[in-house]
Amino acid sequence: MKHFKKLIVALALVAGVTSCESLDVEPTGFYSDENFYKTIEDAEASILYAYDALTLVSYAPVTYYFTELASDNCNVKADEGADAQAFVNWEVTAQNQLLTQYYRSIYIAVNRANAVIENIEGKGFNPEDEKRILGEALFLRAYNHFNAVKAFGLAPLQKSLIDKLDETTATLPADMQEVYAFLIEDLTRAIDNLEVNRVAGRADKVAAQALLSKVYLFAASAKESGVPKYNTITESVDNLYTKSAEYAGMVLNNQGEYSHDMDLQNIYNVDTPNGPEHIFILSLDRSGTQEGDYSKLSKYFIPYIDGATVYLKNTDDTFSPTHDGWSVFQTSDKLFASYEAADKRKTDLFVSEVYDQSGAAIGSVADGTVIYPFTRKYIDPKFEGDKTSTRPYLIRYSDIQLVYAEATANADGLAQYNQIRNRANATELASIGGLSKADFRKLIVAERQRELAYEGDRLWDLRRTNTVQSNVTKAAGLSPDAVAFYPIPQREIDLNPNIN
Repeated sequence: MKHFKKLIVALALVAGVTSCESLDVEPTGFYSDENFYKTIEDAEASILYAYDALTLVSYAPVTYYFTELASDNCNVKADEGADAQAFVNWEVTAQNQLLTQYYRSIYIAVNRANAVIENIEGKGFNPEDEKRILGEALFLRAYNHFNAVKAFGLAPLQKSLIDKLDETTATLPADMQEVYAFLIEDLTRAIDNLEVNRVAGRADKVAAQALLSKVYLFAASAKESGVPKYNTITESVDNLYTKSAEYAGMVLNNQGEYSHDMDLQNIYNVDTPNGPEHIFILSLDRSGTQEGDYSKLSKYFIPYIDGATVYLKNTDDTFSPTHDGWSVFQTSDKLFASYEAADKRKTDLFVSEVYDQSGAAIGSVADGTVIYPFTRKYIDPKFEGDKTSTRPYLIRYSDIQLVYAEATANADGLAQYNQIRNRANATELASIGGLSKADFRKLIVAERQRELAYEGDRLWDLRRTNTVQSNVTKAAGLSPDAVAFYPIPQREIDLNPNIN
């Protein structure tokens, strides 16, 4: 981890860039074969710099405003800013600053990946190193563009490095066919270049296979469900589901590094980012010197409890400390009620009562001290003030199990679904006999809400299945396009005449 950070800091200093880098000013710090990529250390530094863009505070944390607040998972505290309230109320406009920050961060991340892609090949590096770094960069370019299409629909495809001001005006893709063909090509190339190589914070072959399965699933269900613009994808819905299942199956069956973790709380243990479930997870920890190196993510999900350190009761009757939080993302009654009473994702991963250091109860949801049941997915018992090692869970093994179940919608998929239900102590489904594929897929999407709650996925599932309005009352009355896509920020439209 320290080596990771030193490389990033060194690269940032050499490049002359800061966290305020922007694409609307002439870039001065991009590398070329004239002044960088001379050694493998240069190349490693550049790919780590591309990864580091994912930890921008205007990127990863903002995802939860989009995906949790705008869905049926969370409400927002009453005095949170107007831009946050707009997501809950489905009143997001092109002037929304959270939207603008997120869009900008996506393309900063894309540009850093492009810098690697354009400068790594043919520099005389060891072929294995060249393939690995190129594969990771292709993964990152696809990952960030996929975020753009999920959020904004037909957003620009930045296929090359921007190193001149006149290159900042990319045109919009012609249609979704062009977008998904680009994503699929990048991820297919990434898979070909990568090996299974688990390193926390980095992507390998399994991560690329997993992401490609999600890309195909999104395209399949969006086209099948009549989401605007997805009718231009030329491949049939059945073929898209088949390919999603194929790549998800590779993750489940063709490797031995990642697997289903039977210990729910272990999945969310901040000190085990290399746990079996974590296919792709951000590299953040409390030893960092600035936000983005460390995380404040926990503060968003934990209620404010009189400014105190409180203790949470563990399943083994021990207690873990945590700071209190900002009460931003507040659990909805609908989400909490969706779990069976004995579901461990409810009993073990939600907190309804807090304690002092001696183990004495000091407040609960019942007495109003804890204003909502909150998730344990973002808890760091070794927190240092506001600094924690809580990380976004970008791709988990359980996510891909459910991708496989939804894509296949058969007995093999049922086995994956039931494994997740069994771990949670929830009722298993004995058979899919009598269920249509569509009905079984609805069960999977509902299970994804319970399994992946607070992990930045819910809104995307509602969008691709065209069920936002049937689940989120405040989205009622909006046009199909307004439900399916956020507007591209006005600032970007003003800067780029090719966006309209």
